[in-house]
Amino acid sequence: MITKSQKNIGLLILVLLLIPLVAMQFTNEVNWSVFDFIIMGGLLSIIGFSCEFMYRKITNPKIKISLIISLLILFLLIWAELAIGIFNSPIAGS
Repeated sequence: MITKSQKNIGLLILVLLLIPLVAMQFTNEVNWSVFDFIIMGGLLSIIGFSCEFMYRKITNPKIKISLIISLLILFLLIWAELAIGIFNSPIAGS
């Protein structure tokens, strides 16, 4: 059963993915392919639903907050690697 918070996360992911889609209509600076939207949608889904799961299941507030912050930092590192390649890995963008 899908909860209200899971529906809200899904809606937020769609709104976040609409930002580059709308930007692509007005400028050539944003140039995402279908693959980019799929990858970012998957990444946002994994992060969003993982944070929601940890928020529901972990009772200790200090552990809960530290794990969610760690997950968000991991998301930002993966996003930066995919966008500009800060670690020069094979998945690096640009």
